[in-house]
Amino acid sequence: MDLQGFGHLLLSGAWMTIQLALASLIIGLIIGLIGALAKLSHNRAARSIATGYTTIVRGVPELLLVLTIYFGGSQILMWIAGYFGYDEYIEVGPFAAGVAALAIAFGAYATEVFRMAMLEIPKGQWESAQSIGMTKFQTFFRIILPQLWRFSLPGLGNLFQVLLKDTALVSVVGLNELMRQAAVGAANTKQPFDFYLAAAVLYLGLTLIATFVTTYLERRSKPELYQAKTSGGKA
Repeated sequence: MDLQGFGHLLLSGAWMTIQLALASLIIGLIIGLIGALAKLSHNRAARSIATGYTTIVRGVPELLLVLTIYFGGSQILMWIAGYFGYDEYIEVGPFAAGVAALAIAFGAYATEVFRMAMLEIPKGQWESAQSIGMTKFQTFFRIILPQLWRFSLPGLGNLFQVLLKDTALVSVVGLNELMRQAAVGAANTKQPFDFYLAAAVLYLGLTLIATFVTTYLERRSKPELYQAKTSGGKA
């Protein structure tokens, strides 16, 4: 595989892909957690908003989200800033647009993962915590959230692998991530097969690393399950 001196482009693109995926993951997890709480809320308005969000976002292609936020984000921000007397042009860069679009998409799917995980936790734990004087805030962060990760990790791990590959969509708005850098190298060297094959290997490597990390976190969150499997195998 001859990359003719353009290999550094792929490495810089891979690094940009990692940054884009991790930033989208962090924001998407927060969105998903809020969405799940809203869906399970007793407030009808909150449930309606969360349901509308997940229905619309999961029914729209991620590419369309990227394009809409990139080309329409500046107009929306300028419209909001206009109310505060700010009339300068506000530009939404490709990285910010990509993070926003991927986080919104990831958050919609993560909402359902978190919602199902919350339903796995017995309601009696809420009642028991409140009976000893803990507030709902304390109950959630001290009792519910630690268990929530245990139930949701497998689903979130799968979603992150999809997110990692969806970062390639941001190349259409000019972000120099892995897919765009592969296209630049292919165009300059007239060797598209070599560059796209190298990009595929890098994507595969990132996916394998994500799988390893997810498996490790699952083992840490459920040690008793893996110990039982090991002991059962020995028996």
